[in-house]
Amino acid sequence: MSDLQEEGKNAINAPMLPSGTDIHPEDMLLEENAERIMLDPTSRENPKFKDLLKVLIDWINSELEEDRIIVKDLEEDCYDGQVLQKLFEQLSGRKLNVAEVTQSEIGQKQKLQTVLEAVNELLRPHGWSIEWSVDSIHSKNLVAIVYLLVALAMHFQAAIRLPEHVSVRVVVVKKREGILQTALVTKELTSTTEMMMGRFERDAFDTLMDHAPDKLNVVKTSLITFVNKHLNKLNLEVTELETQFADGVYLILLMGLLEDYFVPLYNFFLTPESFEQKVHNVAFAFELMQDGGLKKPKARPEDVVNLNLKSTLRVLYNLFSNYKDSE
Repeated sequence: MSDLQEEGKNAINAPMLPSGTDIHPEDMLLEENAERIMLDPTSRENPKFKDLLKVLIDWINSELEEDRIIVKDLEEDCYDGQVLQKLFEQLSGRKLNVAEVTQSEIGQKQKLQTVLEAVNELLRPHGWSIEWSVDSIHSKNLVAIVYLLVALAMHFQAAIRLPEHVSVRVVVVKKREGILQTALVTKELTSTTEMMMGRFERDAFDTLMDHAPDKLNVVKTSLITFVNKHLNKLNLEVTELETQFADGVYLILLMGLLEDYFVPLYNFFLTPESFEQKVHNVAFAFELMQDGGLKKPKARPEDVVNLNLKSTLRVLYNLFSNYKDSE
């Protein structure tokens, strides 16, 4: 019996192998002690997993719209490094020193190596577990590709809502003493958005919202008094913190009043209509805050636009703490 047939026989007879798992004998020519990970077919049909794939694909296509890149299948479109390169460059603003088009396997892996080194260098200090490699991405390991994309989306605070608590089962195939051994392992691809964005640590507002909602109204009243003290100079008045700052206009005008300058109208949308225009406004307000010496807000512009009260309170309290004595 040839080596290839022997490997195939061992793969078929391996213990704990889920039915329907598509293992090709030629894929199983593993070195001793090497392993390969494959998605269990039942997980591929998991509705939450399918939803996660769609959200990630739509996000990539939105980010790379100007490059006229359209992703339809993560396995087939991400394995050679081209899409991952363009996505990383778009998100980070960094240009990577790689060949634009590479057809050979060696060239593709070299490109992946450069891209993943840049990604890992960026993500590792923030506590991300590196669940991907050049070989796993290039071999079209969907789980590794999804891990990578979720980490990038979270790190760069993408304006998307990832499905929470998505787990899949994977088949781990290992070669021990010439025999292929298999096992089923559950992999958690997403937890909660709050946990995945752990760098936005819990603060006083989490405690207030969770344990002292009555005191929250006192804080809101103080903040309304503070912002109106300044916005009244433009004959503007705030009564609802959640909604009236959501388009970013009042935030921008407030920063101008606090720092005593006029913000040119061409820098922002005075009457924003789309979600993107509102996010632009809030992000611009955040830039003005940092230009004024404030720390980067612990909120995402998208969350303020989406009427997330905690995020809006964090931003306004940051202003209150720094400008409460301003006239």
